[in-house]
Amino acid sequence: MTTRLSDIAAQAGVSEATVSRVLNGKPGVAATTRQSVLAALDVLGYERPVRLRQRSEGLVGLITPELENPIFPALAQVIGQALTRQGYTPVLATQTPGGSTEDELTEMLVDRGVAGIIYVSGLHADTTADMQRYERLRAQGVPFVLVDGFSPKVQAPFISPDDRAATTLAVTHLVSLGHTRIGLALGPKRFVPVQRKIDGFVRAMQDHLGLDPATIESELIQHSLYTLEGGQAAATALIERDCTAVVCASDMMALGAIRAARQRGLEVPKDVSVVGFDDSPLIAFTDPPLTTVRKPVPAMGQAAVRTLLEEIGGTPAPHSEFVFMPELVVRGSTASAPGNRS
Repeated sequence: MTTRLSDIAAQAGVSEATVSRVLNGKPGVAATTRQSVLAALDVLGYERPVRLRQRSEGLVGLITPELENPIFPALAQVIGQALTRQGYTPVLATQTPGGSTEDELTEMLVDRGVAGIIYVSGLHADTTADMQRYERLRAQGVPFVLVDGFSPKVQAPFISPDDRAATTLAVTHLVSLGHTRIGLALGPKRFVPVQRKIDGFVRAMQDHLGLDPATIESELIQHSLYTLEGGQAAATALIERDCTAVVCASDMMALGAIRAARQRGLEVPKDVSVVGFDDSPLIAFTDPPLTTVRKPVPAMGQAAVRTLLEEIGGTPAPHSEFVFMPELVVRGSTASAPGNRS
């Protein structure tokens, strides 16, 4: 026990006597100090004494499409931490190919009496999906918030990055480096974020390079899957059309684009520049470090939780979309266009 007290005291930066007072529920300890001791318990892997465990306000479901793309675990972590701080217990439910669908996961969570649900990149982002499923959920009295996607048919708060601004930032950066043949690799066209990225891309290519929208759509945009292999396939097609730069709709696709360039004997960024989207964990340490458009994950995750708790508390947000501005992060995968070097 003495060893444990000293470990906790060292981790929290307080005396062993203070740790003892907190563990025994004694008064006379500042709230911030008490929180530091509890945090030290968590970090060191000790269980909190039963009397100090926060009573859960209830379960909140978080439904994500997958966990292979590191941006989804990153968002889940932000949302989970924010819920825990507010006394709720997050329940992560992930769709799997050939496994549970969004509707089945929703039913499972509702059966368990969740206080609310946060959907990330769900069917609300698919323009071909039936949006009645969300109205049925609302009729059951379950509050929910939708992240990444928008539908005017659903009466709910939406949380999104500015996808149009994302591709505009990427194109502006590449044009400043002298690129005039810039391709866009992204997922299936039926998804709202994809359509918005195309809007931003086409407008930026018109504004900066004076290109005709029909030409941009037919020659410089390639749809594929949001995977490394999908990015590789899309980038291969764009490089074959003489693109010297490829903007990708996810970091995973961007890694596939780098592989596509290398398979053709090209160097990144000497021969082909590549820009990703998300700024996923560890993406700064790829070879080369990836230039990407950073998705504002902490702000979006915290906003999703704040908005859901308002819904749960009986003061629902209006049917609206909260849009968060992304940020260009320049690293080593972009450089001057091949013909523009002195």
